Amino acid sequence: MSDSKTPLGFIGLGVMGEPMCANLVRKSGHPVYVTDISPDPVARIGALGGRACASIIEVAQSAEIVFLSLPSIVQVEQVCTGPGGLVEAAGRVRIVVDMSTSDVTRTRKLAETLRGHGILLIDAPVARMREAARLGTLMITVGATPEDYETVLPYLSCMGTDVLLCGGVGNGQVVKIMNNMVVFMTVHALAEAITIGRSAGVDGALLLNALSKGSADSFVLRNPGLKALAAETYPEKTFPTEYAIKDILLALELARQGEVDARSAKLTHDLLERTRAAGFVKEYYPVMVKLI
Repeated sequence: MSDSKTPLGFIGLGVMGEPMCANLVRKSGHPVYVTDISPDPVARIGALGGRACASIIEVAQSAEIVFLSLPSIVQVEQVCTGPGGLVEAAGRVRIVVDMSTSDVTRTRKLAETLRGHGILLIDAPVARMREAARLGTLMITVGATPEDYETVLPYLSCMGTDVLLCGGVGNGQVVKIMNNMVVFMTVHALAEAITIGRSAGVDGALLLNALSKGSADSFVLRNPGLKALAAETYPEKTFPTEYAIKDILLALELARQGEVDARSAKLTHDLLERTRAAGFVKEYYPVMVKLI
């Protein structure tokens, strides 16, 4: 870690953001100024040594590098360029690191806008589950120049063990979106397999355990497969159906732009939409199995 004490900021302390920020506070050795629309996680991070702020402007007036963990590009744009946002604050911010999963085209456009205000945008969305966020073992896919990547790598390494440079701005988002698309499609396949197996008289947990010993094994099978589909448990505040729909739509938009007929992804999107329509909006998205 750098000997300098560059002040850091963190905006967005949700399911993933709070444990990510906690690791940044614990490991970086730098002051970390934090804010969120909910006061409770701000207080918890404050108890760990973070500097609680009442507003985005207060963060901007204190921090030089600001990390964002927000639901979508809509909130990212609002935080950066909206009323009371980072640009309006005219503070100390010189780098914004968006760790949300965001629309690629709008990310690149936002980078141009911020550049006009003397602020660099780096996209660094995260993959893996909340436990990885807690342990600091996330995969982080970064869109930046090699030089800018090296600037933020020490801080990102507080939150992840696999911090991958994927090319220029927006490319980190592309890689993350493709990761999620493959995960959702794999869960869809597992949901069909476990439903067929159960209908044929095989216990669901036994089936997936057996598959995990052979060539069908995968991280997805051993995590959402065994822990959700086999256990028939789909807790809220994990990764809800509405988030999965947002991310697979980002993938389908990339496919549209590239003139790719992503038929399998479209089928998974359709199942997720039917899952939402059935009322399973906030539940962990493998609940899609109930619609098969």
